[in-house]
Amino acid sequence: MTNGPSNGSMSQTDVVISGIKRMLSSRRLRPGDRLPIEKDLAAELQVSRGSLREGVRALSTMGILETRQGAGTFVTRLEPSALLSAMEFWVGLQDGERANQVHTVRRALETEAAAAAAIRIDDGQLEEAERILERAHAAIHAAPIDHSAAMQCDVEFHRLIAGASANHVLSALIETVSTNTIRGRMWRSIHDNEGLLATHREHLGILESLRRHDVDRARTRMANHLYAVEDYVTAIPGPELEEQAEGVLDLGSNGQDAYSSDLVNQ
Repeated sequence: MTNGPSNGSMSQTDVVISGIKRMLSSRRLRPGDRLPIEKDLAAELQVSRGSLREGVRALSTMGILETRQGAGTFVTRLEPSALLSAMEFWVGLQDGERANQVHTVRRALETEAAAAAAIRIDDGQLEEAERILERAHAAIHAAPIDHSAAMQCDVEFHRLIAGASANHVLSALIETVSTNTIRGRMWRSIHDNEGLLATHREHLGILESLRRHDVDRARTRMANHLYAVEDYVTAIPGPELEEQAEGVLDLGSNGQDAYSSDLVNQ
């Protein structure tokens, strides 16, 4: 048997989680590996088989393990986007000062993503970014304005930059914290046409800095853009935002509900 935790303050479920975490950290278990059979693993961790099952269920909820009917329990691919799903759920519940803190984190992450993207973005990604902003222009200047299409372009543009940073962890974290800002951004799109135009101009400025591979300018323009969004969104009265958000959720496959689902599933 391994030297499993003997701390009496730890629950048996925590013992299982800690033990499997050690196996992953030591590379004894790797992504895709099958766990030892239940009887052997329970004996090794010095827990009951019932406690082992509870621990496995907890780790499955976290996206670390998955049970396949008739095949056993396996380590997942441990992709950041999957492991951060619980955090994404928590972020979506935040309001008030904590929501403001989420905006601050988003700004810190996205400014660094823009700086990294300025170095690594390729011609194909630049062309795709340009196409996204062309669609945004068409949506903004349609009669009436196609707010849902404009919002979709906004999400795609920021996602492309995160992906162009070539940092999968950074990209996953941005996806996680961005979901909390979508309702406020949609509210602004609907209520502030001048703000919608300003956002588009800011996006064009960010794209130009990426074309030039200008790290400092990309970082600064992204920061300035997100400060403007942050200032506007945090000033929206909470009850009014929630009331408006319910309407946004009724937009269907092109509405905010689709955006949130898409962000989570990427």
